Amino acid sequence: MLNKEIPFLRLTVPLCAGIISGRYLEPGILFAVISLIILVPGFLYSLHFNKFNSNLVYGYVLSGALFVCGSELYTNQMNRLSDLANRSGTYIVELSDYPEEKTNSYRLTGKLKVFIGEAGNKPLGGSLIFNSRKEPFISGLLPGDYLRIRFTPVPLTNRGNPDEFDYRFYMANQGIRYSGFISSENLENYSHPVHRKLRHSALIIREKIIRMYEKRGITGRRLALVAAITLGQRSMLDQEQKQSFIRAGVMHIMAVSGLHAVILSMFFFNVLFFLKRRLNILRVILTILFLWFFAFVTGLTPSVLRATLMFSFLQTGNLIKRNVNSINSVLASAFMLIVIHPSVLFDIGFLLSYSAVIFIICFYRNLYTIAGFKNWLADKAWQSVAVTLLAQAGTLPLTISAFNRFPTWFILTNLIIVPLSSLMIIIGCMIPLTYPVGFVSHSLAVLLNFLTGITETLTIKASSLPLSSIENIGMGSLEPSLLFAALFFFLVFLFNKRSFPVLIPLLSLLLFILAGSIREFRTRTSSELIVYNGSGSEVTCLRTGKLLNMYCGRDSLPPEVLRHSASAGLQIKTYRTNGSPVLIEVKSKRILISGSLNDELLQTSRPDYVILTGTALKPQDSNNLDFRGARVILTPEVSSDFYLVMKSQARNADTLHYIKKSGAFRMKL
Repeated sequence: MLNKEIPFLRLTVPLCAGIISGRYLEPGILFAVISLIILVPGFLYSLHFNKFNSNLVYGYVLSGALFVCGSELYTNQMNRLSDLANRSGTYIVELSDYPEEKTNSYRLTGKLKVFIGEAGNKPLGGSLIFNSRKEPFISGLLPGDYLRIRFTPVPLTNRGNPDEFDYRFYMANQGIRYSGFISSENLENYSHPVHRKLRHSALIIREKIIRMYEKRGITGRRLALVAAITLGQRSMLDQEQKQSFIRAGVMHIMAVSGLHAVILSMFFFNVLFFLKRRLNILRVILTILFLWFFAFVTGLTPSVLRATLMFSFLQTGNLIKRNVNSINSVLASAFMLIVIHPSVLFDIGFLLSYSAVIFIICFYRNLYTIAGFKNWLADKAWQSVAVTLLAQAGTLPLTISAFNRFPTWFILTNLIIVPLSSLMIIIGCMIPLTYPVGFVSHSLAVLLNFLTGITETLTIKASSLPLSSIENIGMGSLEPSLLFAALFFFLVFLFNKRSFPVLIPLLSLLLFILAGSIREFRTRTSSELIVYNGSGSEVTCLRTGKLLNMYCGRDSLPPEVLRHSASAGLQIKTYRTNGSPVLIEVKSKRILISGSLNDELLQTSRPDYVILTGTALKPQDSNNLDFRGARVILTPEVSSDFYLVMKSQARNADTLHYIKKSGAFRMKL
């Protein structure tokens, strides 16, 4: 039944499964050849079953083909990213966006085009991020400009801490594997293209709209907020503004998504109320064109593309007088985006957007009919609450897993902030349209400025309420998927008790609990030595079961430790070292933590692991030291000169670990 009503379900699921397998298995040519040998005869064999009502063989073969396609699409996308030598070279880079201004520098993102070497020019794939000093020529660069620069590419790496955000994987999915630094000295040349690409032109138009807001009197923090809510340009926001919206549970209004598409499509569709009957086709077409123009101006992000595609499918179905299944439209838009850019499947914004909209489409009508309000205002409030509850239910597993927090006042804040943001979105779009008519655009800008001030004030107050956000909660990698399934099937059962068996949600919940129990058992029955790779003073932890013993020279808990303890449910016990030598014995292993070192200390302690901390260590301190085969770990505070001397004296490179170079140190005991 689902195959007929939602055909894109059986197309999207195997495609996504193939992409996920492509990330972990990294299939090669042999996999593709074997797949073809199996699938081609399978398709031919399925032709014999076409005369029957159902052709299961064709269905299985099609699913297998989509699985293979997904795996190959993702692998090919990653293979298109060029490997760069870790030495100085000359590159031609195409700017992807405007330079992002930081406190003391500019951050730029560019697409690698050509490497200029002695043997000739070599085409490149992928992008990179690079920083520059605050120099006048940087601020005048535009998206699409070409830079010829000489620099040393530095591979992006993770810090290696337990349960940390996989920054390297995230950036690779954006096509970025390297970073660099440039200045006017190593900029050999730059030029403007004759014709800019569509996306670059969209970013330039977006910047012009922001300048229109500024010329009409919206400046400072309010301009940053208007740019974020109406156009999705969040780089102008300061960290305090972002944290307020995150803690209040309304950060989603700053991500141009389905909310914006629905608001603008309804507004523009109603503005064209005079186009009725035969002209209704023109009304729908103009609304779709307007929505695509908005998607173009906001940078064609996956979230707004999803909403625009879905709206286009729904309205096209209405035009040809065919009932369109909303879930099928959503999955169709997802299928198209995934085929075009397979790594979007791992983008947290993409997942949040689709999980929220799937829950809303599937359960909104059932939830809304539970309470019937005759009062217009109460009915609108209940509609907003129902949408908010379902969106939070759909995104709850991802929110906890990715952001390590849960906003508790989300219903109250969304009930107030979302209507305000809706007005801001509409007025924000009207200002550029009425910009030539000065008195109209000025009046709209005054109103928008006022609404922005109210929105920011209410958000700050909401974020400062008691228990506004439950912090430092987390889950393992498998548990979010199982929790999502449990919530989905529970709601299906709740609204379809007669036709849907209770065993399915119970089984999903059991699997979720089982996954958590297995992770809990592994944690309780193991011990681990961890030297974190963080900023500030060194942090060494000894985990014995669920207890995390932290040895460091500071009182506050580092974010790396908080993240790990939240994800694994650990209890933290702190010991201040203050630079003095500390000897720990656990499971017949002796661990020495010290900011200084001499041969006498090594002889008396006889450690298996030596963790050297602090900035007081000098290269000459390592002379004539006999570590007797102990593993030596150098924290980030230790100088590179000391590490180089230690490396030259080490008999075995595996016995020396420098946190700054190799990431956090982890060893099971």
